Amino acid sequence: MKVDLQQPIFKQIAAITNKNEIPAYVVGGFVRDKFLNRPSKDIDVVVLGDGIEIAKQFSANVPKSSFSYFKNFGTAMVKTHDWEVEFVGARKESYTHNSRKPAITPGNLNDDQNRRDFTINALAISLNNTDYGTLIDPFNGIQDLENKIIRTPLDADITFSDDPLRMMRAIRFAAQLRFEIEHETFESIKRNADRIKIISFERISDELNKIMLSNKPSIGFNLLFDSGLLQLVFPELAALHGVEIIDEKAHKDNFYHTLMVLDNICLDTDDLWLRWAALLHDIAKPLTKRFDNGIGWTFHGHEDKGSRMVKKIFSNLKLPLNEKMKFVEKIVALHHRPKVLAEDGVTDSAIRRLILDAEENIDALFLLCKADITSKNKVKVETYRKNLDQVKQLVIDVTERDALRNWQPPISGEDIMKTFGIGPSREVGLIKNEIREAILEGKIANNPSEAHTYMLQVAAPLGLKPKL
Repeated sequence: MKVDLQQPIFKQIAAITNKNEIPAYVVGGFVRDKFLNRPSKDIDVVVLGDGIEIAKQFSANVPKSSFSYFKNFGTAMVKTHDWEVEFVGARKESYTHNSRKPAITPGNLNDDQNRRDFTINALAISLNNTDYGTLIDPFNGIQDLENKIIRTPLDADITFSDDPLRMMRAIRFAAQLRFEIEHETFESIKRNADRIKIISFERISDELNKIMLSNKPSIGFNLLFDSGLLQLVFPELAALHGVEIIDEKAHKDNFYHTLMVLDNICLDTDDLWLRWAALLHDIAKPLTKRFDNGIGWTFHGHEDKGSRMVKKIFSNLKLPLNEKMKFVEKIVALHHRPKVLAEDGVTDSAIRRLILDAEENIDALFLLCKADITSKNKVKVETYRKNLDQVKQLVIDVTERDALRNWQPPISGEDIMKTFGIGPSREVGLIKNEIREAILEGKIANNPSEAHTYMLQVAAPLGLKPKL
């Protein structure tokens, strides 16, 4: 089969490799995505020779390109305005049991295709003068693309045992492409799941994030659970699975509910960290589950405990412990609040507290609350959505009326210290908090004048007088 490589970059690479009389092939993801009509800017080129030298010559012929190489791996990267091209010499790989880092020796194209993870990634297109554009498909990868199947080119047990990260990649591709993992390949993942323990969590989390960013992440997480991998890499999420029944009263399966919420929120946002908040919003339910003879199953405080679990989970998974984590903590902590307000009746005070606690994340919070409506009862769904919309409108109204957007205290700690001629102290914190509570309860308006008057009232019982 001939493949039309129209982009000029392939002719540029071919001109250099043919001049050097070194066979070269486009391989892997770019070829796969070309047949799937998926856009791709990453090109992998295998050369039967010195990949670094070919990359250097290519970069020298492309204006404003950057060149970098990794001598230990025999690879080089050239970045142009439109493309990232990785050059590597064809190679064989052999592994030891306790490491996914292979011993590498030079090889031919067949050796290089044999080492690929899946048949759909073992496709190659020739850049050589004699057969330019010819597809080399030794494992029927095109047929697997047409049938939407993921399978390994060689023995799956060897493939996954050699490099266990490939098990995560198989599931990630299934989620991204909506492909099925061939039966024996998936059985091999189940047999070799324990091998994932030699993989760093940085690599595991990279695959988890790619699953999270797919259009329907539940595909990937269901496969992770069914394979046994989830229980090993993310036990807190796996613990949500299952239903307990006492006195014929059952709670919903929080694992499948969580995946529904995650899929729902993906319809409204591609924000990775809001998707993580959706995945973790009920993470503490197994730890807060109680059975009450009068009302059945309860999960009191799961939002607060779940928020406190976020840091440990992010730390274990080697996810960033920065403002992204804090965002997830906040959304998890607050996710139940709008629902409670909608059910219990709404006061202006409660709305003000929600606005100030959520701050700039209020819209993200409501997206999660909307996604969290998963009942099969259409009447309930309609009622929940209507109530949530009412709370959302009240947030808008109170924000505008009380000037709470981007709220800052009308009296700062510095103002208090200057007024009373004192330094940092417990009294300063008490006064600031009293002013905040008074604004939230509607006792005073959110402006410096009323806040100043109230400050003097609060300070008097503390023995503080304004400095003249």
